[in-house]
Amino acid sequence: MISSVFQVLGGLALFMLAMEMMTNGLKNAAGHSLRHLLGHWTRTPMRGLMAGFVITGIVQHSGAVTVATIGFVNAGLLSLKHSLGVIFGSNIGTTMTGWLVSLVGFGFKIEAIALPLLAAGVGFRTISRTPRNQFLGEALAGFALFFLGLSILKTALESAAGGLTSGDIISPDYGLPAFFMIGLIATVLTQSSSASLAIVLTAAAGGLIPLDNAAAAVVGANLGSTSTAALSALKATANARRLAIGHILFNVVTGIIALLILPVMLWMVATLTDLLDLEANPAVSLALFHTLFNVLGAAVMLPFITPFARFLGRLFRSKEEDNAEPRHLDDTLITTPELAIGAVDQEMKRLIGHTRGLLRVCLDREGLNVAQIRPKMEAIKSLNSAITDYIGRLRAEKMQVSIVDALTISVRTCRYLAEATDLADRLLTLRELADRTEFAGSKQAYSDYLDTLRALVASEEPAPELLAKTEQVYHSLKNDTLQKIVWQRLATTLGDRMLDTLSSVRRLSDQWAKSLYWRAGTDILNGYHHQEPVPENPQ
Repeated sequence: MISSVFQVLGGLALFMLAMEMMTNGLKNAAGHSLRHLLGHWTRTPMRGLMAGFVITGIVQHSGAVTVATIGFVNAGLLSLKHSLGVIFGSNIGTTMTGWLVSLVGFGFKIEAIALPLLAAGVGFRTISRTPRNQFLGEALAGFALFFLGLSILKTALESAAGGLTSGDIISPDYGLPAFFMIGLIATVLTQSSSASLAIVLTAAAGGLIPLDNAAAAVVGANLGSTSTAALSALKATANARRLAIGHILFNVVTGIIALLILPVMLWMVATLTDLLDLEANPAVSLALFHTLFNVLGAAVMLPFITPFARFLGRLFRSKEEDNAEPRHLDDTLITTPELAIGAVDQEMKRLIGHTRGLLRVCLDREGLNVAQIRPKMEAIKSLNSAITDYIGRLRAEKMQVSIVDALTISVRTCRYLAEATDLADRLLTLRELADRTEFAGSKQAYSDYLDTLRALVASEEPAPELLAKTEQVYHSLKNDTLQKIVWQRLATTLGDRMLDTLSSVRRLSDQWAKSLYWRAGTDILNGYHHQEPVPENPQ
């Protein structure tokens, strides 16, 4: 009995090692192609589902696909809605492991193919000169170890079947919930639904577990596969956590449906097995069951993917994401620009305030780096885009000339603020470089420059005098840097970096100063005019 337990554990360990080798080998060998497929074939939820299915079927690792999908969402290449389609498809793709086990693992003597494959894979990896071929050799060796591990599992479980079926350890009387929990816990412990499925399918094929109980264990293993994503998303970004929650909820809904209609599902499996002329054995039936209920779950959830994504989007919201959401832009006002202009004014005030806050933080806070301000920058740019998009959707044929003029000023100001936001991190670079010993002789000049920038950022009215002062100091610092380079008191690369940074900060100052000429559209319509003219020709 003890020897059988160790055989099961050894076979399971070999199986998990094989899965990791297969995944790493295929992922690294075809990494660029898989990223291209995931990035470009997911423009609709249905295409996302197909991409998730194909990629997971190839690499045999839904966790790797989930992590890649989260990366695309965070980079803005995939919306949450489309990424959910990828997750649904990934769940279907994981069922390929069951088919591999059931159709290949029990059809013939496994060792007859596994050992030659292992020799070929190791040899291919050893003699290949290119990394891609080496990774393919690793994948081939993993494929061979997959079958060897499965063979050990099969032998161990078959030898243990007599003692265990006596009811001392595993009894059919435990019921479906118990076997569901067995599948769930096994997957959470091994962090591999493929390993759990291999155990369940092998045990069922050896007569250790009845088909209905094995089906419940498969459902549990399917739900347990979400644990990897859930654990990895605990301290991750909000989008990662939303996707993890979406993955879990999808598997919960799919599992509930499968358990509620389990007799119907097993009848459908038996019918399809006969129609497709598949070999009648429990492993094949369970592989078909696994595929069937995941496809059914995707079919149920896909029509509701838009409201589902909207629901997930309201979870784990950060302060930056709340700031990025427009609060006053109402689509019902699209046809009445006279009313919409007031909403635009409110959002413009928020946008200017958030941009001013970002610039102040970059000028004043110590120990700040670019990664820390990136979420705030992205939130401001998102709000900026929302305002310009909203203005672009207003009914132009109903606009008076005064309304057009007012909205033109807002769009122009959005452009100024967008560029100022993009350049905000240059303020951090300027402060970092100014503290270096190479610029110690100009420390007071840089301090004065930063003070002038602070005054300009704090101003809520047009400040041409302050802008002129920043321009004067800029030219002085630029000339000082050039002289240091000529006198070889400063490395050329460091000098070029400072000159580029000064030029960027000068551009930022100019764009921010122009944004201070913004006037509320309602004030323009009411006849209030600013003392200073609005610049008509942005640089």
